[in-house]
Amino acid sequence: MTSILDTILTDTRARAARLDARAVRERAERQVRPRSFLDALIRPGLGVVAEVKRRSPSRGAIDLGLDPALQARRYTAGGAVAISVLTEPVHFGGSDADLEAVAAATGRPILRKDFTVDEAQVWEARALGAAAVLLIVAAVTPRELRRFLDVADNAHVDAIVEVHSADEARAALEAGARIIGVNNRDLATFEVDLAVAESIAPLLDGCDARVAESGIWSPEDAQRMGDAGYDAVLVGEALVRSADPGSLIAEFSGA
Repeated sequence: MTSILDTILTDTRARAARLDARAVRERAERQVRPRSFLDALIRPGLGVVAEVKRRSPSRGAIDLGLDPALQARRYTAGGAVAISVLTEPVHFGGSDADLEAVAAATGRPILRKDFTVDEAQVWEARALGAAAVLLIVAAVTPRELRRFLDVADNAHVDAIVEVHSADEARAALEAGARIIGVNNRDLATFEVDLAVAESIAPLLDGCDARVAESGIWSPEDAQRMGDAGYDAVLVGEALVRSADPGSLIAEFSGA
């Protein structure tokens, strides 16, 4: 049976195939080098990577009318160390314009949250103003993962390598990942369990920064991830739905 992830990847490959790789790279190379996403994660305390997210396949519409620039300013005021922007259009309602709006509104390093299946997308992220790209171990082969990490290095953007199992964590480390994100959400079923990040944390000693993703709704959840050894938590829906996301970020960071 085709999983949600399989469907998303099929759609993303079609979108990536339309990119003009040469033009995208030339545009990227004209951009100012972005601030380090990695440096933002390894500051003292628990960092919050705050996400601009309109909808998701599992939760449906969250805020389709969201103003990405305003949301980014709220996140920045609350102390977010970085901002994640979902640009996948079909299943998450995002767009490249959302990322460009956030880049214009804040000086925080930005993660382009999308499904990277082609190296041109790495250069495209840099061209749009991102400081980091997402590489999902379940979505690429080991060879592709290593190649995309090399491309990210050449493009002067960081890469957060996302895993959901011990085997994927080992694969990320073997490929040379410096930032590993542990997604508490199973991308095949979209079920969430914070115990996933807790169980994988002891395996991540070889990376420079650890990020716990998904399922963080409260300061207690954030504290749980911090206690497990994570440098930062990536939070989307809880912040988008909050009437005061800045204060919520401060509570997460305080945890």
